Amino acid sequence: MEHSYIKMLSNKCRKPLLAAALALGLSACTKNFELYNTDRTGITDAELQPDFNILGYLKTAQMAIYNFSGGGDPNSFQVQQNLNADCYSGYFASANSFGSGRNNQNYLMVSGWNQEAFKVGYLNVMGQLFKLGQSNIPKDFPAVWAVAQIVKISAMHRVTDIYGPVPYSRAGLDKAFSVYDSQQDIYMSFFKELDEATAALRTFISSGKQLPFKFADFDLVYNGNFTQWLQYANSLRLRLAMHIVKADRTTAQLQAEKAMDPANGGLITGNDGNMNVKVIGAGYTNPLIFIAKNWNDILINASLQVYLTGYKDPRTQKYISPSTAYPGKYLGIRLGIVTDKSLTEKYNGFSAINWREDVFTLNSPVQLMTAAEVYFLRAEAALYGWKNAGAAQAMYENGINTSLDQWHVADGAYANNSTNKPEYYVDPNNITDTIKAPSDITIKWMESDQTQVKLERIITQKWLAMFPEGQEAWTEFRRTGYPKLFPVANNFSNNVIDSKIQIRRLPFPQNEYNTNSAEVAKAVQLLGAGGDSPATRLWWDKP
Repeated sequence: MEHSYIKMLSNKCRKPLLAAALALGLSACTKNFELYNTDRTGITDAELQPDFNILGYLKTAQMAIYNFSGGGDPNSFQVQQNLNADCYSGYFASANSFGSGRNNQNYLMVSGWNQEAFKVGYLNVMGQLFKLGQSNIPKDFPAVWAVAQIVKISAMHRVTDIYGPVPYSRAGLDKAFSVYDSQQDIYMSFFKELDEATAALRTFISSGKQLPFKFADFDLVYNGNFTQWLQYANSLRLRLAMHIVKADRTTAQLQAEKAMDPANGGLITGNDGNMNVKVIGAGYTNPLIFIAKNWNDILINASLQVYLTGYKDPRTQKYISPSTAYPGKYLGIRLGIVTDKSLTEKYNGFSAINWREDVFTLNSPVQLMTAAEVYFLRAEAALYGWKNAGAAQAMYENGINTSLDQWHVADGAYANNSTNKPEYYVDPNNITDTIKAPSDITIKWMESDQTQVKLERIITQKWLAMFPEGQEAWTEFRRTGYPKLFPVANNFSNNVIDSKIQIRRLPFPQNEYNTNSAEVAKAVQLLGAGGDSPATRLWWDKP
């Protein structure tokens, strides 16, 4: 009998179930596509025997937030994030037609692609941490368990921000079915769990105690530094608080001010505190760079290109490589422009993420949160007058300059530029696809501007600083409407998705309809009038 993903969390006897994408014949996105129920922890029984090696489950969960996909095949990440959020964020687009040329990039949603983020969240994150939670770790080492909880929230806020209602409060506990929670309830659980985790970290840090094992061996982010985990947890709380500012302003302010209160341990303030997951282990690579370099399956989105080149942004040469088809030019590709194989050759030589100059390599850590993002979060909080945010202009400029420092392109004039604007996009393959600049927003902070203009400025520069992390960038675009992005070049949604509003979520996996239909029906009700549609707004996504 087929099992739902969440029920697999505690299911020891796993039967193989082929990925639905195989049946679709999408060869470029199903290279060695793994079986749903394969145990992909990468940990052998022998390795789990010595004391504390059970923390290998924590390592697996960290690597699955942005799924590393071992064995030199990042196919899982490609459909977990790269051909969805990375593209919808305005960062990337593909010249690969993926068979028919009709797929998620031009809004003909492929069921086999839409399920991967769900699968990875439950099998590779929740599943591993469920096992860890059944050990002595939570009781004997609460600070270590706090890190596991922070990792879980880091991964699962991405899952709910893709689908909306998902199983959370009872994931792994129910044998017969998996209960879906509303997104509002999930966010309230996140905040409660962050309360518990940060309290445990503060207690451990203040105690001065040492662990009886080397936690750094299992920590792929902060090398066993619990103070940095605490600062990241507070920064994550601030991110989640800002997500819900339109849906629940009171809770957003409460949680944001708690995050920004120095008494609670502080926030990420420097690039040495960035949340970057190291790439370790035989066969593992940074999956985004693998897809770009080894498969040439992903290129730079025209939206990103016109902001970078229009602003004469000093990060341009770091982020993206010049076009090989049009030497010396930075040239992005419109999302959804490739509708058949004949167009692939025409666009393959456009700009890619800059692996060609080894700025991004197969071993580059995966970036999930930066100090720059945190400064921009504080800048937004300052617009609302919230405590401990600082001054909006100072936080905005700190965000810009911290990002420039991160990429070693410090430029004191950039933040003060009041003339440069995003460019028109000119497609040399088809001049009729020329499209005017998506925005005329400039860089320099103007205190006299209206609040909405200030917000656009903050989010636009935040978006530039978060590259290449497209999942959070897509969330920010949906919740704020910024930065303004080019619409999809071709919309094959049969009028379901409005090109101006753009896609808002992914539909629930077909496997959940097959195995957990009653709960999925409840989840669809929770979504409201729009139902299980890619056009339906999530709880925090208000017009």
